[in-house]
Amino acid sequence: MATTKRNNASKKTKTKKASWIRRAVVIVCAIIAGVLVFIAYRVFGPNTSAFADKKYFYIRTGSTYANVLEGLEEQNIVSSRNSFDFVARRLGYPSRVKAGRYQIKWGMSNFEIVKLLRSGKQAPVQLVITKLRTKDDFVRKISNNLEADSTALRLLLHDQVYLRQFGLDSNTVMCAVVPNTYEYYWNTSAETAFEKLEKEREEFWNAERKAKARNLGLSMNEVTILAAIVEEETNKNDEKPLISSVYLNRYKKGMRLQADPTVKFALQDFGLKRIREGHTQFDSPYNTYRYGGLPPGPICTPSVKTLDAVLNTPETDYIYFCARSDFSGYHAFAATYQEHLENAHKYQAALNKAGY
Repeated sequence: MATTKRNNASKKTKTKKASWIRRAVVIVCAIIAGVLVFIAYRVFGPNTSAFADKKYFYIRTGSTYANVLEGLEEQNIVSSRNSFDFVARRLGYPSRVKAGRYQIKWGMSNFEIVKLLRSGKQAPVQLVITKLRTKDDFVRKISNNLEADSTALRLLLHDQVYLRQFGLDSNTVMCAVVPNTYEYYWNTSAETAFEKLEKEREEFWNAERKAKARNLGLSMNEVTILAAIVEEETNKNDEKPLISSVYLNRYKKGMRLQADPTVKFALQDFGLKRIREGHTQFDSPYNTYRYGGLPPGPICTPSVKTLDAVLNTPETDYIYFCARSDFSGYHAFAATYQEHLENAHKYQAALNKAGY
């Protein structure tokens, strides 16, 4: 009987021990699972701050990993800097920092962000260039959208030796800028940014366009300089060839172009409504009232449509043109000075009546 009791007690003890062991195993497994879940969440769970669908993170050239961490925090990209750091170090990112512009989407995990930054796969910049009037306008356009240093770009635009390889100089350099949409990586250098534009210009000037320029007796740069004046004279594409014919006729006859937009450019006052005699006396090689021939460089970056309008200039006997008195934006053309005076008087009277 005593032996039986001892055996029963022993069994109960073993059962309790087994139960505690099972409980301990379950607890340990739960803890391990919790730790694994926690780690998995830090790695694969979302770690972006509250922002719209997407945001761009910029890493400047020469940045260190410490700079990246500071940037992520300052630009409010990640919600937890520490969890990002935890993942980044385990994926070897600190030694593989790459400059650029990266698109971060809301809800991305640390793993996704680190993988993107480590890959160097940038979101390109779509740079839309329309009409620019000055080199400073161009420098601002580039430096406001790309990392390219504005000082370096400004120096490049005045580097005669560098520009000579493209058939340009510091006056004609803006001939290289053909308005279009360009795709750049954000960390593009000043030199690379300019050379991409120059490549676009080379593609624009195909054999057919070069032949048309020769038929007009103009170089590629001269076509651009003339087109820039036409661009500033009107936004009516259908009359641009006629305006071009006026200036081309004057140019071939050795007459001064007397183009009002060149006076505005010379004065750097693009808001002038009326060009008066005092304005036309301003001494500048760009003032075509004082100096013969074409200006030394373009007064803006003409559109492709305007460039083609000049290349397709019709033969006319027009020497003069004046804005129409109906303020339609179109012009009245004349072959004689007397006819031009009549058109000009009508326009001046309309200006006076309107209070300009």
